[in-house]
Amino acid sequence: MKKSLFYIPLIACLVGVSSCEKGFDELNVNPTAATALNPSFTFNNAMINTTFPGSTLVFEHPIVQFMFSPNSGVLAGGNFNVDNRGPTGPNAGIWQRYYRDVTRYVVDVMAKTKDDPARSNLYNMARIWKAYSFMVLTDSYGDIPYKDAGLGFLGGNVAPKYDTQQSIYEDIIKELTEASAALDAAKPIEAGDILYGGNISRWKRFGYSTLLRAGMRLTKVNPALAQSTVQKAVQGGVMQANADNAVIRNNANYQNPVGGTLNSTEAANYYLTSHFVNYLRTNADPRLASIAARYVGAKSGAEQTAARLNRDPAVQIGMPLGFDNGTIPAQATRDGLASFYDYSQLDRTRLGKIDAPCYLVTYAQTQLLLAEAAVRGWVTGSVAEYYAAGVTAHMQQLGDADAASAVPAAAITTYLQRNPFVPANGLEQINTQYWVASFLNGPEAFANFRRSGFPRLTPNPYPGKEIKGSFINRLSYPDNEKAVNLANLTEATTRQGADNLDTRVWWDKQ
Repeated sequence: MKKSLFYIPLIACLVGVSSCEKGFDELNVNPTAATALNPSFTFNNAMINTTFPGSTLVFEHPIVQFMFSPNSGVLAGGNFNVDNRGPTGPNAGIWQRYYRDVTRYVVDVMAKTKDDPARSNLYNMARIWKAYSFMVLTDSYGDIPYKDAGLGFLGGNVAPKYDTQQSIYEDIIKELTEASAALDAAKPIEAGDILYGGNISRWKRFGYSTLLRAGMRLTKVNPALAQSTVQKAVQGGVMQANADNAVIRNNANYQNPVGGTLNSTEAANYYLTSHFVNYLRTNADPRLASIAARYVGAKSGAEQTAARLNRDPAVQIGMPLGFDNGTIPAQATRDGLASFYDYSQLDRTRLGKIDAPCYLVTYAQTQLLLAEAAVRGWVTGSVAEYYAAGVTAHMQQLGDADAASAVPAAAITTYLQRNPFVPANGLEQINTQYWVASFLNGPEAFANFRRSGFPRLTPNPYPGKEIKGSFINRLSYPDNEKAVNLANLTEATTRQGADNLDTRVWWDKQ
């Protein structure tokens, strides 16, 4: 009897197999689990991950002489004009962050919203973001996977072909033009987007300001296309104020990678260059007080304490290039310092803090590009007014980044009175201000330096350089590409030039 009772439930289940299977389904499905991820969340992830990696401190910042480390090893790069490769080497920082995170997210968003009329604005916002992100990538490396990018995630294409930078720029211009025009405030907006909260007017201004940047990038290689692109951007409507800035607001959960690097293992290793500090000091630029901090008398990293912190512009001393950790101590002594830890740094408690915002495209940069476009006769308006607006906007932007770094209005007025626009020196003056306005945006400062030739930087005199020229022209491809995509990488380097720091990207025409 006991045995019969044991089998009764099983027999009943076999007789009514469909009902039993239905029960098992219910037991094995989480009723609270999400069945699909809202693409707006994915898009926010793409934007958050667009902040610049700490590796920009190894290459881009030293190349344009913002700040550098005298230490070698993992920090070797632009400070010594040498390459620094490896599976996760500093040369791969932008590549890894943008392809691994930004590209796969944004391509996924586009695939899920392309045919959904209710998500038209999100689709076009993603197109703009993709175009911006690929400008950073191609400006850094040259020819890169573009048309096939992200398809490893969606379609299993793990060996994407490399596209020429010329074709990439042509498509970026098309995408920015079409997507910016297609944004429509009358259609459903994406109020949860972390950049503008669904404000379509600001998204449009961001798209057209990025288009302006793309057009100006081509001044040396294709002036006609540069001019027509700039004019399309202006006609569409570019940024009108700092409120339009494309800025990622970081926090304790989503930290600024550059700030994170400067406040952890490398806190005592990075210093503002003498060229940058001297430029600001010589011109009595009030931004020096907002940017720099010196731990006066520090003989070690441990002695860089709050009690020694001095932000007075008069005491700031930048570290000269051309030295390593073996030779910089003697130079510090010659400069009258207690040690090399006594040189000026980016203030890690303000603009260099771990939750510092990351500015991608700004009103200040946009106004300065318009000033250059006006010099070239491509747009109407007063060059001097564009110039003054750009300088003013960046000084005001510092206060937005951190209230303690705000530049007083009177100081801005005084600076512009002492440093008015001089037409005879127009392009140099505009692009030198663009350099300052791009501080902490290493990739953009590096790109515009190559395009414009300004500021006039004295080549880094470090004796152990690997480059043949005076400055690094591009970043080398990550070593991982050789392991997983060698055939397409070889095709690209055969076409573009050797995979080294001397090869120029397409738009960087001599």
